Amino acid sequence: MSHSNPENFSFLAEMSDVKPLSQPDKVVLSGKPSETLAQRLKREALIMEQEKDDNGLTIEKVEPLDPYDFIEYKQDGVQQGVYKNLRLGKYQIESSLNITNMKFDEARLTLYKTIKDCHERGVRSLLLQHGLGLKSKPFPAFLKSYVNQWLRQIDMVIAFHTAQKQHGGLGAVYVLMKKHPNQKLINRERNRRVG
Repeated sequence: MSHSNPENFSFLAEMSDVKPLSQPDKVVLSGKPSETLAQRLKREALIMEQEKDDNGLTIEKVEPLDPYDFIEYKQDGVQQGVYKNLRLGKYQIESSLNITNMKFDEARLTLYKTIKDCHERGVRSLLLQHGLGLKSKPFPAFLKSYVNQWLRQIDMVIAFHTAQKQHGGLGAVYVLMKKHPNQKLINRERNRRVG
């Protein structure tokens, strides 16, 4: 570079004491960038989608039931007397859930979360109201058909049976859950609160 040009010379003279930066400056933005409503809704939808997928309850093909069908299931190893008492509604209903007016995805998510929560709290019996679905779309007993399928897919459920008339009859089901591994500890905690 030629120093003969006075403009170059003055520039170099002005820059003579400038030292190159050893590390580029980092720009730190303070505050969180504001999220648009569309971004927030998209993020919430993704979270809901993940939760739905995580529970393992299928949304694929289901065997359609008649609204007036009994639904029943018993895992191997469940004693016949235990199952009979469930069928006859002899167990105390410790918790109940009504999904009759819920949308499909909401019912699926709520059913799984409720059973998981009940199991963790040591609840053994649940009354689940699903309704008959006489006018449900795309076919009658739509939700009832899925409940029959979903309950079989939940590892914590060891048996279920259509409820007695006084508990909702063909529009409801008794659900029996396996004991939580920490059941003794849960019972001790429950009795301490009561006593």
